[in-house]
Amino acid sequence: MTEITTDVVVVGAGVAGLTAATELSRAGLSVCVLEARDRVGGRLLTDTIDGAMLEVGGQWVSPDQDALIEMVADLGLETYSRYREGDSVYIGPDGTRTLFTGDIFPVARETEKVMVDLIARLDEMVAQVDPDRPWEAPDARALDEISFEAWLREQTTDQEAVDNLALFIAGAMLTKPPHAFSTLQALLMAASAGSFSHLVDADFILDKRVVGGLQKVPLLLAERLGDAVHLGVPVRTLEWGEAGVVARAEGLTVRARQAILALAPVLYPRITFDPPLPRLQQQLHQHLSMGFVIKVHAVYDRPFWREQGLSGTAFSPYELSHEAYDNTNDGDERGTLVGFVSDRVADDLFRLSAQERQDRILESLSHYFGPEALDPVVYYESDWGSEEWTRGAYAASFDLGGLHRYGADLRSPVGPIHFACSDLAGAGYQHVDGAIRMGRLVAEQIAAEARA
Repeated sequence: MTEITTDVVVVGAGVAGLTAATELSRAGLSVCVLEARDRVGGRLLTDTIDGAMLEVGGQWVSPDQDALIEMVADLGLETYSRYREGDSVYIGPDGTRTLFTGDIFPVARETEKVMVDLIARLDEMVAQVDPDRPWEAPDARALDEISFEAWLREQTTDQEAVDNLALFIAGAMLTKPPHAFSTLQALLMAASAGSFSHLVDADFILDKRVVGGLQKVPLLLAERLGDAVHLGVPVRTLEWGEAGVVARAEGLTVRARQAILALAPVLYPRITFDPPLPRLQQQLHQHLSMGFVIKVHAVYDRPFWREQGLSGTAFSPYELSHEAYDNTNDGDERGTLVGFVSDRVADDLFRLSAQERQDRILESLSHYFGPEALDPVVYYESDWGSEEWTRGAYAASFDLGGLHRYGADLRSPVGPIHFACSDLAGAGYQHVDGAIRMGRLVAEQIAAEARA
């Protein structure tokens, strides 16, 4: 049994945990990072599948993500823009395929007016939401007690407008059905990106990628931390009290003054706390759950859609793959499409065989891009829902009423135990940017205590 004594033990080597450990080291404190997986990065993973480099997890950088942009620069990484030249594709409720440019889908004039008016109204509501304190927004409790779908239906009877506006939050972000989360949760999602309009604008929210993959961020952070990072050591027990904490993993015990839980809240029950966490934390963590999305990677011998004048961007709440993008790697002659299948639709697909699922998904992509989409040279599905140390994607969100009821307590330390994760972020919520912000915030709190 190896025993380590340190100032701070960090549980989780995703971006939040590695950022916190890096900042604490800079502040002169000793750290020990324990990671259950055999790699660093959490929900970031760049892998080579059948000879193709794929970003299995998170990958995009948007202009509002100051913390991530700063870190990418600090680590000496380069970025490149997502390919977006040409027309986008929209498929309507009757299966009609229409090409378009801009942000608003090519719908009937009456539906377009409803969508534009509701986006403007949502922008006004979002402007009153502090992403770090959404429970203080006007009418926060009432907004948290009505689902986003029900709220949309109160505003309009135009079903296509409801389906499309729900898509921007439900399928594309929280990856839950729109009846499963509150309007306040939807406003937080939009406020974390600056506005609802930003979520509508794919060229904003999915702007750039990191050359070589976004997992380079945690890989380089871990490289700087060196032997302080331990892989393949899931923490089974965390003893805590006034004297500090003791983290116990198989073959390793770490004694520290403070602990940071830098993992998704749905994984907290994997740890036995001694004594148990207080009632408040026990309750609030039960009201957070992960969404679920299949990220589909289809690599072709060339980006054939560009020959058709298409950008590779496609949307439809009526398709299995509700959105798709040109995900071709920098300098790669082959072409890659990435598509997404969310929530209930993804559940249904996993009741099929792997081959049936692949056939159905590729058929959906072919509705956007034509028959050539049926024959990729590499096909891969990112299934984070079955990953033992993740259990969903992209992130955790509250059930109805949970954000207003528990949000103010979400980040509160419990004795020497602190919490840091993109799921807990305000600005940058559920993105790498939020993970960095949370890691920095918790590190500053601990460093300030050490200086006091």
